[in-house]
Amino acid sequence: MTDISHRPDELASDGPSDGGSDGRRAVARGGRARHIRRIIARLAAIAVCTLVLIVAGAGALLFEQFNSNLEKVPITGNGTEKPDAFGRTPINVLVIGTDSRTTAQDCRLGGDCGSGPGNADVEMIVHVAADRSNATVMSIPRDTVTELPACTDPTTGRTVPARAGMINSALAYGPACQVAAVHQVTGIPVDHFMMADFSGVVNMSNTVGGVPLCVNADVYDTYSHLKLSKGTHTLKGVSALEFLRTRHGFGDGSDLGRTVAQHTYLASLIRTLESAGTLTDPAALYGVVNAASKALTVDNGLGSITKLLGFASDVSKVPSGRITFVTMQTLPDPDNADRVVVAPAAKSLFDAIANDQPLTTGASASPSPSPSGGSHAQAAMRPDAANSTSSASPSTSPSASPSPSVAATAVTAGSSAQTGDQNTCAQVGTEDTVEVNGVSMTPSQAYAASPGVPNSAP
Repeated sequence: MTDISHRPDELASDGPSDGGSDGRRAVARGGRARHIRRIIARLAAIAVCTLVLIVAGAGALLFEQFNSNLEKVPITGNGTEKPDAFGRTPINVLVIGTDSRTTAQDCRLGGDCGSGPGNADVEMIVHVAADRSNATVMSIPRDTVTELPACTDPTTGRTVPARAGMINSALAYGPACQVAAVHQVTGIPVDHFMMADFSGVVNMSNTVGGVPLCVNADVYDTYSHLKLSKGTHTLKGVSALEFLRTRHGFGDGSDLGRTVAQHTYLASLIRTLESAGTLTDPAALYGVVNAASKALTVDNGLGSITKLLGFASDVSKVPSGRITFVTMQTLPDPDNADRVVVAPAAKSLFDAIANDQPLTTGASASPSPSPSGGSHAQAAMRPDAANSTSSASPSTSPSASPSPSVAATAVTAGSSAQTGDQNTCAQVGTEDTVEVNGVSMTPSQAYAASPGVPNSAP
């Protein structure tokens, strides 16, 4: 009989044990089959591990690519947010849209190429509450005349003395100077900034597939070139840029009407991202992150994709109905009819944001952590929690209220307040703010007088 004592795999066989040749062959066959299965299993495990390493490596490469796309600028000395009673900290980000024409694409989109370092066409403070239950987006009209701080020109190193001027002009001395100017005017701590140029706006709107927007009448702004018929249109690319830059077509033709239209755009963008589930769709998220990394200049505190995704996650926690869009209250500049100055009423709005006071329905100014969110002691044990822009702060169950408080209503008086869930139409101006063939007329009259000019969107 063949000695099989050294073949443990065959001894473990379930085959016949009568010692006959048929039994021994059956034992051998069973052992070989199990041996082959073990080899296949090991190969499969190796393949899976290799695939995981490849995917992880690709992910690391992508993140490195995204991080290298971001342009980063340091900012300091613009106040510090105060943690709430549970150690959670609000977030304030200044969003800047620049009219700089520093690339060939920006020149094609905006014209007036080589006109200098650019101004801040858009200035919005995005405030996310410490408990992430509400947010406020406050626009500062670019035509606001105020005292500007002394700044150091990042290119020449020359110090620019404090002076009076339009607030949007501070960007000529770098984003840090623009942040300092907004902080000086409002007293609101500004932790971070994001800045995009013309091409960045175009590329981002293309990435999300367009934004549905409504106008309450036919409009043709002969300056921004936005031309739309009454109703709802999906705007992306150049048409989205035209909408965001339009000032002569909306409201009274000033920057005040433009800020309200920009809020309408952002509210629709937020609803679009929420309904599409973009933040939970890896393929869609990749496109947004890739476009954002190429489009944005940010401060060092937001200078990585991980940090940007953390900020996006914080914003996504806020229901659209609890995001309040407001425009800083202003008065006409007594020295220049084409300019405005900060109204005394704006002080209450500034204080509300600086003190993390909610302006929206259902938000709570004094929330307490939910049972699953941990205790104040747990928050205190994590010194990084107070400064994090991620979702690691304790979650809350905000107390519901039927309407904004009387105090909140008073704070937003005269600020053209609207919430993110309001699907409103941009209000086309009724004054003679545009020209066609040298004749002044309303934006709707200009639309009718220009049948040969194609619409910005179907």
